[in-house]
Parts: sequence; structure tokens; C-alpha cells
Amino acid sequence: MSAADFHVPESAGGLPISLARVEKSFGALNVLSNFNIEVPAGQFLAVVGRSGGGKSTLMRLIAGLDTASSGRVGIGGRKVERLHPSVRLLFQEARLVPWQRVVENVGIVRGANWQEKARNTLADVGLEGREDDWPSVLSGGQRQRVALARALVSEPQILLLDEPFGALDALTRIEMHRLLERIWTDRGFTTVLITHDVAEAVALADRVVVLRDGAIALDIDINLDRPRQELADPRAVDLQRQILDAV
Repeated sequence: MSAADFHVPESAGGLPISLARVEKSFGALNVLSNFNIEVPAGQFLAVVGRSGGGKSTLMRLIAGLDTASSGRVGIGGRKVERLHPSVRLLFQEARLVPWQRVVENVGIVRGANWQEKARNTLADVGLEGREDDWPSVLSGGQRQRVALARALVSEPQILLLDEPFGALDALTRIEMHRLLERIWTDRGFTTVLITHDVAEAVALADRVVVLRDGAIALDIDINLDRPRQELADPRAVDLQRQILDAV
């Protein structure tokens, strides 16, 4: 798949990801087998599959938090050997530091003008005016917005998302989908979303890969207009059906 095959964000600031002939085993358990994929810079990829299918292992390999048993994992044409400085991760739990205020959580890595950058990023995720609050007074959706701001403040070129909205209620999840889509469109970072939710994958991604038993069972483009407002669109329903059939 080339960059011409998917929606290009307004500011394509991502890095390409590649996995070639990747194997990953834990003892006798083979989690990924001869795994190959190319993710162009700026693409929004969703990875769907059942529990134990290798999704989180794949994300850890891309992030540099784990190493492949064999094969090559690359970012921007270079082999991944440790956590890449342009990669940030977002998990289902916000993992905020409870004794630090919101702005301090976002600017947890201090540098020049860190407070200004943190406050600007909080405004970008809809939390202007909440900078000096404690995490304990925030709702679940607000805490996840803080975690997203913390991931974005350093302007990453790759964002890895591991079930980031799974613990949120349905309405808050939709709000977070729209927020993430807007920021991704503006900034153009490469995104890999790990999810069990097929509707979420279709709502957000350019492309969906289904993992089954450590291999790709389906690789499908999501050619729907952005912003993704009407998921009752028959095309979206048909895409969800195809993905569910492959899971």
C-alpha cells in the first residue's frame, strides 16, 4: 500500500513502520509467525483481534518495549532496538500521577517552556481551564484527555494506542474518537490503534488489519469520508461485517 492509497492528513508528520518476517515466541508459545506489514507515514492503522491473538505483542515490538525472536522491526527505515524518541503510547488506564496537577502530568518531562507547551496541548484536547486541577477531581474521559495531551505534548511522529477508550462510556468514547480524529488530521502522525471494537476501528482508521493466531487474517482499506460522522452508512456497516467475519 502506498501513501496515495489512503487519506493524507493536512500535515503529514509521521514516520513509516515496517515489520519483515517477524517471529515472536514466549517459550513454546509462538505469538507472531512470519509477520509482515508496511505502514506508510501518516497512516491510521487499526489492529483488531481476539484476546491472545498477538495485538499487544505487536504494539510492544513497534514501540521497542520488546524484541522480536527473529525478523526485523523498523521505524523510518531504521531497525527498532529501543523505545524510539518519536514514539508515544496511550493505554486504557490514564496512569496519571495523583500528587501532581494536570499541567504537571502533561509536562512530566520538563524542558524549555514546558508549562506553555503543556497548557497549549491541554487546550487542544479541550481542557483549557483545568490545568491546575488534581487528577482525582476529573472524570474518566477527562483523565484520558490528560493522558492524550501528555502523549502529544512532545509532538510525536508515531502514536501507539492500546485500547485507550475501552473503559469509557459510549458517549464519552464517541467524543474521544472525534477529538483523536481531529488532532490526527491536523498533525499527521502515524497511528496504530489496538482494539477489540470493530465499530471503533472503522470509525477511526484508514486501514484495518485482523490478527488471528499470530498472522494477518484480513487487511482492508477503510475508504470512508472524513470526518467520520455517519457510521450508519451502509458502507461502514458492510466493512464492519467483513471484519467481524475475519475475527
